[in-house]
Amino acid sequence: MAKRIESFAEITSQYDAVFCDVWGVLHNGIDPFPKAAAALEAARAEGLTVVLITNSPRLAPQVVDQLRQIGIQDSAYDRIVTSGDVTRGLIAEGPKKVFLLGPERDRAIVEGLGVERVDAKEAESLVCTGFFDDETEKPEDYTEMLKDFQARNVPMICANPDLVVERGHRIIPCAGAMAAYYHQLGGETRIAGKPHTPIYDAVLAAAREAHGDFPKSRILAIGDGMPTDVRGALDYGLDLLYISGGIHAKEYTLNGEPDEAILHAFLERERATPKWWMPRLA
Repeated sequence: MAKRIESFAEITSQYDAVFCDVWGVLHNGIDPFPKAAAALEAARAEGLTVVLITNSPRLAPQVVDQLRQIGIQDSAYDRIVTSGDVTRGLIAEGPKKVFLLGPERDRAIVEGLGVERVDAKEAESLVCTGFFDDETEKPEDYTEMLKDFQARNVPMICANPDLVVERGHRIIPCAGAMAAYYHQLGGETRIAGKPHTPIYDAVLAAAREAHGDFPKSRILAIGDGMPTDVRGALDYGLDLLYISGGIHAKEYTLNGEPDEAILHAFLERERATPKWWMPRLA
């Protein structure tokens, strides 16, 4: 049964490296969580290597800029690996005529890979980084487009496996929801981000490059998303610190606080076995 901790410092001596989720742990898309950043800084001061692992479809330098704008400084981590980084390999290996489904700010994910951006009718590969407007749209709004892709056996390369994410105090759909809907329609999906192995292999390589060799038993993963952070870390054989105040908080929160009995029932129902938990990283 997961044990509640009050401070991250209680357990850092047991680890050499931390694989920490970003959205939902360090910020909510608008506001930073300063105590979380301070906890990671303190861990680094003790000699731990901190690699941020995020399902953002953006490339690592773009996420660095985003974190700075939100208020998370570089001192909170050593490296960043994004779903966008590892998804570029899938794009490069796939068909060369690509349709980008998502906001124009995500265009860097297909640049420099020898692929050609085309319109939907010409596309042989569908790269999904999200929605054109995630404030108002849902996957079903794209039904006609997706059915046409499916009928032509066009694979969807999903650059952000998250189903939803917090943005401030709202829940916003992500590319993972689009991929799930495309799969439901019979389409083929290809995914490298959390919970899939490629992104964890990349993060492990980054951590060992920064810190030197160490066993998996000395790695702690931190995250709040059940199908991505939690499932991915546990399947990869890592200890997990579950952040209960993230996207699943409504499942077990009573009077503004997590109810421990309901939380453990939720974790059991999800077949999740984190070693530790706390409401917010601090």
